Amino acid sequence: MTQRALDSSGEQTPGPSRPAMIDAGAELDPVHPMDLPPSAHDATGLTTAEVAERVARGEVNDVPVRSSRSVTEIVRANVFTRFNLIIGVLWVIMLFVAPIQDSLFGFVIVANTGIGIIQEWRAKKTLDSLAVIGEAKPTVRRDGKAAEISTHEIVLGDVVELGPGDKVVVDGTVAEADSLEVDESLLTGEADPVLKRPGDPVMSGSFVVAGGGAFTATKVGREAYAAQLAEEASRFTLVHSELRSGISTILKYVTWMMVPTAIGLIISQLVVKDNNFKDSVARTVGGIVPMIPEGLVLLTSVAFAIGVVRLGRKQCLVQELPAIEGLARVDVVCLDKTGTLTEGGMDVTEVRPLNGSDEAYVHQVLRSLGSSDPRPNASLQAIIDAYPAGDKGGKGAEGDQGAEAGWAVTDALPFSSARKYSGAAFTETDGTSSAWLLGAPDVLLPEGDPTLDEIEHLNQQGLRVLLLARVPSGELDAPDAAEGDVPTALVVLEQRLRPDASETLKYFAQQNVATKVISGDNAVSVGAVAGKLGLAGAENTLDARKMPTDPDGMATAMEQNAVFGRVTPQQKRDMVAALQSRGHTVAMTGDGVNDVLALKDADIGVSMGSGSEATRAVAQIVLLNNSFATLPSVVAEGRRVIGNITRVATLFLTKTVYSVLLAILVVCTQVEYPFLPRHLTLLSTLTIGVPAFFLALAPNKERAQPHFVRRVMRYAIPSGVIAATATFTTYLVARHHYAGPGALEAETSAATLTLFLTSMWVLAIIARPYTWWRIALVAAMGLGFLIVLVVPWLQDFFALKLVGTTMPWTAVGIAVAAAALLEFSWRLVGRRFGA
Repeated sequence: MTQRALDSSGEQTPGPSRPAMIDAGAELDPVHPMDLPPSAHDATGLTTAEVAERVARGEVNDVPVRSSRSVTEIVRANVFTRFNLIIGVLWVIMLFVAPIQDSLFGFVIVANTGIGIIQEWRAKKTLDSLAVIGEAKPTVRRDGKAAEISTHEIVLGDVVELGPGDKVVVDGTVAEADSLEVDESLLTGEADPVLKRPGDPVMSGSFVVAGGGAFTATKVGREAYAAQLAEEASRFTLVHSELRSGISTILKYVTWMMVPTAIGLIISQLVVKDNNFKDSVARTVGGIVPMIPEGLVLLTSVAFAIGVVRLGRKQCLVQELPAIEGLARVDVVCLDKTGTLTEGGMDVTEVRPLNGSDEAYVHQVLRSLGSSDPRPNASLQAIIDAYPAGDKGGKGAEGDQGAEAGWAVTDALPFSSARKYSGAAFTETDGTSSAWLLGAPDVLLPEGDPTLDEIEHLNQQGLRVLLLARVPSGELDAPDAAEGDVPTALVVLEQRLRPDASETLKYFAQQNVATKVISGDNAVSVGAVAGKLGLAGAENTLDARKMPTDPDGMATAMEQNAVFGRVTPQQKRDMVAALQSRGHTVAMTGDGVNDVLALKDADIGVSMGSGSEATRAVAQIVLLNNSFATLPSVVAEGRRVIGNITRVATLFLTKTVYSVLLAILVVCTQVEYPFLPRHLTLLSTLTIGVPAFFLALAPNKERAQPHFVRRVMRYAIPSGVIAATATFTTYLVARHHYAGPGALEAETSAATLTLFLTSMWVLAIIARPYTWWRIALVAAMGLGFLIVLVVPWLQDFFALKLVGTTMPWTAVGIAVAAAALLEFSWRLVGRRFGA
């Protein structure tokens, strides 16, 4: 443990292992660093000239950590797709062999691609602007000053300061260590913190869990250990989600179906049928193009991108895009109390001396403890605010400004979440020595101590209680440091409840999302706070020290209780894993360094913007406004994306199924393909393209369901089969009804009418439950088709003209029968497999 020596005047002087910490912005004497011994050089940092030299040599931390894809990558991802290539080739062919109206599908693809690029570019701008706000800014010493700079401005040899929760941003060697404990679990998998001393190496990607210090950068840029990992983890991504992987699976199946069917159709139309070559090519392309669900990927990307923009307006940074989807699937939310349900600050409401202790002396000890820690946590900060240095009376009273000047710190132990206490040793004014611990009473006191009954009463009121205990002189960080301690005082703290927390908890309860409050504080106190906020099951509290250690027993305890106290960082991680082992999708919120491991392992990690650098680095979602109330918006956005993409995917894949089946029927019966590309472009636009765009962006509060591919295909396959059967039946009936010149055009028109009406019924089913705008949307699409049928120049443009009355009404009758079959099949699927 570090020591402070006393000089002859009684003033404390820093020992060799505990250099003085420099506050941000504090000035030092302007001495050239190269004229100083190494320890002094570390204290002042590099000069401006030395920084410039290193920048000129390229010794700068220039890893391009980005929050989003570059514009070039966005364009490439949207333009160079497998299906765009297929459609592009077919488009070029059609431009040479058919009228322009048969090439409209190509222009639609161009428009879709443009929309996708614009929307993702908007999302990129939003992400980039939010990432700047949430960027970690390490404190670096230069020219004798300590100041915050951007990570990419660090150069080789910079002296970087560290405190609890700070992330090690580049590799280096420890220059100063004040009980510095570093967690390297994200790099090594080893959960126990590592005590670092001057000269020890530190690696980028690790983070500080206790104490403080500084290190000298020895590797920067791409040479740093975790540079590539950090760059990859921070990059905008559209992959690794059930939704997108499901769509990829569907597209793979579509490709397998499409290739042999298209080959058979080409042979059928060009070889077997002795028709006009250009007309055969046009009808062949007309059969291939609708097999491709070309707008499905676009709409998914657009829905995600617009979700990012919407959440960005609420100061919510989505560091990994599928997190929007993931949070919508969550059924358990684990909350850290401090900073989530309560605000970060606390107030000292009372100090109760114990065992006849002198109240003024207790205040003196608390003032000295506050002065001993250069990086106090929230509890100690509340004590510092109540008993500031030089304030003899405490809590704002005016007193002797030099009252504690004679107390010298000889040993210090920073707070750690694992041990639940901090401490310090002093040489008092009269030369006597004393050592003190400040922390959790139920950790520092033996079980059954009568003081615990008094503390229990305070905890039941939702108050936080710390015990000040005098301990025998010795190593404060020894495992048995608390043995033989003498309780001296209780420090009662009142926590500030977040005003929006109650409504957010109520929202999760209404959505059947279980809420678990996990805290390092006393379980009874945490339960009382949760009860004040209206958390269901807040009375079911459990002290984590009594929790089963086996995963199954822990999972049972997690499901049966709602509030957990005295939880260690490793236990938080184990709790998340235990819930996941029972099939739960778990979200974890937190802002402290003790939450990092659990945030990393949870399905979705949510960090507060004011949280530590480490928590922001591992979380998928960062609430920059520090408002827990933003979470319902994220859940709603995820549900909108998943629910709506499931809807529109059914539309797109219904078209793919009926297109493939129609092509197979044409090949088997050796007849002309009934449609030209212009017909299917019109149908796709009115029954899929335009309505899908509106439906994909509409509000949707349905809870996300798993098994995306199965849910889509079990509706799309029967719908596609019914549509293809009805359409081909109409086509065959029309072939027997019409004869002579113009017969093929009349047969096509009748088949188009049946396919349109059947597809419109699929759209009408998917648009449910109806609202005024959904009804208006379906009606507008029907009106659009009617206009094409009655306006002469549109009839000619789309080659659609109903001949006579018998066949058109027959087509309508077949479509009505198909609609009845659709209703029956959808209800059957809903009953057998669930909606």
